[in-house]
Amino acid sequence: MKYEVLGPLRVTERDSHSSISARKIETVLAVLLIRSDQVVGRDQLTAEIWGDQPPRRATAGLHVYISQLRKFLQRRCQLDNPIVTQPPGYQLRKGADEIDFHIFLQLMNQGRADMRERRFEQAAERFESALSLWRGPVLGDLRAGAIVEGFVTWLTEARLECLEMLADAQLEIGRHREFVGRLYSLTAENPLRETFYRQLMLALYRSERQADALKVYQAARRTLHEELGLEPCRALQELQHAILTADDQLDFAAAV
Repeated sequence: MKYEVLGPLRVTERDSHSSISARKIETVLAVLLIRSDQVVGRDQLTAEIWGDQPPRRATAGLHVYISQLRKFLQRRCQLDNPIVTQPPGYQLRKGADEIDFHIFLQLMNQGRADMRERRFEQAAERFESALSLWRGPVLGDLRAGAIVEGFVTWLTEARLECLEMLADAQLEIGRHREFVGRLYSLTAENPLRETFYRQLMLALYRSERQADALKVYQAARRTLHEELGLEPCRALQELQHAILTADDQLDFAAAV
């Protein structure tokens, strides 16, 4: 069985996908997956479900949600349920099952190691495989308390880091032309992420589009000034200067 949180929460078994329609039960499963193989206290689950204003019968309600979740996850011909009572709360035992964000992080870390060893082709393949696991925003539109919110923020940032490393890997192996379109999309989606502007400028310059590269710098400068009152970071400023002077170090041949 595979638990999938890189998109709307669902459980996959033998190419069959199952989802939970009840939002509170979905929240319980999300928290237990985030803390898989760890005990999550009843008070933590209560806070995720109801915030700081739980109903008088919150404990009884939580028992009902756990019971329904156990029924949802119970597999045929298998006595053990992955959700166990473990004072002071509950635990989801992963066992041989998979959780997609664990796979994502493993692939990303392998790609990072490949980058350190200058295995750029292999790194790019790892990053692409990691990113292919995403089906949409983390946990879809599910939002709850501090555990879920922190998890969503952390994984969303990890995805952006993975995209940045993928772009670096593609630039290292000379795929600047084919990655230009993707970088334009990434700068539009993340207008304050200066790394994507830098990568797009370099990709355009190496694609013999010097004027377009300089236009990207001006767009980044305008956006940063209007949104934050800031000038572009030093890396962007230095890249603009290098493009204006046609610095040989920017050429792909000089980078390999």
